[in-house]
Amino acid sequence: MESKYRELKERAWAANMEIPRRGLAIYTFGNVSALEPGAGLFAIKPSGVPYEKLQVDDMVVVDLEGRIVEGTLRPSSDTRTHIVLYRNLRGLGGIVHTHSTYATGWAQACLPIPIYGTTHADHLAEDVPCTALMTDEAVGRDYETETGNQILECFRNRNPLHTPMVLVAGHAPFAWGETAEKAVYNAAVLEELAKMAFITRGLSPDAARLSDRLIRKHFERKHGQNAYYGQK
Repeated sequence: MESKYRELKERAWAANMEIPRRGLAIYTFGNVSALEPGAGLFAIKPSGVPYEKLQVDDMVVVDLEGRIVEGTLRPSSDTRTHIVLYRNLRGLGGIVHTHSTYATGWAQACLPIPIYGTTHADHLAEDVPCTALMTDEAVGRDYETETGNQILECFRNRNPLHTPMVLVAGHAPFAWGETAEKAVYNAAVLEELAKMAFITRGLSPDAARLSDRLIRKHFERKHGQNAYYGQK
């Protein structure tokens, strides 16, 4: 009998397959989840399954209490982080976690990614934020839940849809969007911004942050009330 969650699992599977296609992770690194709007559940990659072997039927459907609704495999070890974010950040329809090289490098350095140029400003109007480093006490509790809490603390005064990405200090990036597809897009953008900033700082260690006026111009022309980028 075909699963009633087939479409959700297909969306999650397709988004996960974009991770190796976009060069955002190797082997079994990374995962994407896709939320079913209004249903209080999501589909996520199973833990430790290589992308080249991943099938639609392998995707695991989980509710926002962490209970497996459908699936025979164990869900991603990051599932509880996804749950924390879905339960607390409004507007998310997909979440992606990668270990993409340049973004992870900034995360391991515990540094935000500076907004040096207009490519960055086209996507968000601030530095890519980096969380605080997790305390030993938090590591000893529910690690994946505490990772979600780190991100929530970092976004206490941020709009998660205006800044749809974060570096978890000492760890790696997370990104999200209104859909799983948009979440992967944002993860790919994050990696490019991380690479560009790394090159900029290498060429000019004293490079200046982009002016506030240019930041607002580029962000607003794509995301503002009177945005005019693209086609209507």
